Amino acid sequence: MTAREKYLYHQIHPLKLLADFTAALISLYLLWQHRLPIALLVMFALPLIASIFVTQYVNLEAFERSALGGAVARYMSRSLELIRLLGMAIMAIGAWFHSLAAIFLGLTVIILIWMRVVLRAG
Repeated sequence: MTAREKYLYHQIHPLKLLADFTAALISLYLLWQHRLPIALLVMFALPLIASIFVTQYVNLEAFERSALGGAVARYMSRSLELIRLLGMAIMAIGAWFHSLAAIFLGLTVIILIWMRVVLRAG
């Protein structure tokens, strides 16, 4: 499996998804408290560590062969990844300014991108 394929399929590994979800929750709480340095550390370090671990030590071939893996390969483009990141940025800004509406808007963006990919897997 190439490095690009590992990068692609690691996005749907449960450990990576858990790391992303956990980092988002913790960093949003910290941003709400205006603890910017630690929030940024959590926001970026935890997913990065999970990404390195999963791409280096986990066999992702089963994910490549799955229906979701096929959908990710066909439909998860760099632009959609960037839009997911934008959704997280909207959530972060919302947390900083105590705007639940912005947090939910950012979350909606992320969910819609994943739904676009997942629904095509079925």
